[in-house]
Amino acid sequence: MPDTPAGPRQVIDQGETRYTLLGTAHVSRASADEVRELIRSGDFDAVAIELCPTRYQSATQPNAMAKMDLFQVLRQGKAGMVAASLALGAFQQRVAEQSGVTPGAEMQMAIKETQRADLPLYLVDREIGVTLKRIYHNVPWWQRMSLISGLLGSVVSRKKVSSEEIERLKEGDVLESTFAEFAEQSESLYTPLIRERDRYMALRLREEVAGKAPRHILVVVGAGHMKGLGEHLQALGQQPPSDEAIDEERRSLEVTPARSKIWKALPWVIVALVLTGFAIGFSRDTGLGWSLVGEWFLINGALSALGTAIALAHPLTIIATFIAAPLTSLNPTIGAGFVAAGVELALRRPTVGDFSRLRRDVSAPRGWWKNRVARTLLVFLLATLGSAAGTWIAGLRIAGQLFG
Repeated sequence: MPDTPAGPRQVIDQGETRYTLLGTAHVSRASADEVRELIRSGDFDAVAIELCPTRYQSATQPNAMAKMDLFQVLRQGKAGMVAASLALGAFQQRVAEQSGVTPGAEMQMAIKETQRADLPLYLVDREIGVTLKRIYHNVPWWQRMSLISGLLGSVVSRKKVSSEEIERLKEGDVLESTFAEFAEQSESLYTPLIRERDRYMALRLREEVAGKAPRHILVVVGAGHMKGLGEHLQALGQQPPSDEAIDEERRSLEVTPARSKIWKALPWVIVALVLTGFAIGFSRDTGLGWSLVGEWFLINGALSALGTAIALAHPLTIIATFIAAPLTSLNPTIGAGFVAAGVELALRRPTVGDFSRLRRDVSAPRGWWKNRVARTLLVFLLATLGSAAGTWIAGLRIAGQLFG
């Protein structure tokens, strides 16, 4: 066993299976060493880790993003999710540079040692994308901007990572550390970020052992998940649900909430109101009507173009965005960000080198503007934000001129 202090452990026996829960510090060489020694001890015939398939791929295939189809990412509306993942990765890189230890080193050690020992490896955490979406949908709309700004702050800030942030990383992963300040004060955030994942990992463990009955499983999780995961595992053992019930509950925790009908209808309502405003303006006076149309195009186009300019888009992209944004705002089926990013891709197609350097480049703020992949994502996001702001500002201006 390692000479360094052992992490917290909990042993849970259920039937013929024993779970040894090991609470690790995500920024700690000692935790990585302890994981290595435990797996090499030969006491375990399976290992489970607090990773989802996406994060497992990131850990084992760091260059996987080089195969990303950026146009498909934009078309499927996943630009925000990719940008968020890159932002988390940038924060992780800063922590690694400062501490000398890559967050999640113990998980990478577990992967390496299970391969070496030819043991089954269970990925029991929920997909990071699902967790991010459930967080977004679970918190009040007014709190979402705080979360987004906090995430962006982790990218643009070059301040030294505080000792408090390092300590939070010892209890939870990068995702938890990023939102820890909010989670401590918000039940709506704590539930999808921590509580649901504790339950999900317990359900996944039960699914993995069904029909296989491994004798002894080492479960490697952040120390912050030890208590919740242990309680859920014990509860499942006391009143064992059927395999069908476990599957059904696990699937329910993977559902990403659909947007409400109100939010789906809102863009069309806004379009109807704007067009009605134009009609009223022209019915009163042709000059007023053209004035309203001109303000709509100027405000919406200028703010969306400003977003692309901040992203240092190609001059032709900025011009195209200025023209397209007022029109796309009247057609909810296509966004200004998609048009802007599409033009930028056509004018500045990312090279293989851009994809291969992506993770390294975004660890520094200027890399987001230097790397063509990251810059295209910025063009998409900032053009979208600019168009959204322009829609509301221009809409209020129209209302003010008609009814003020």
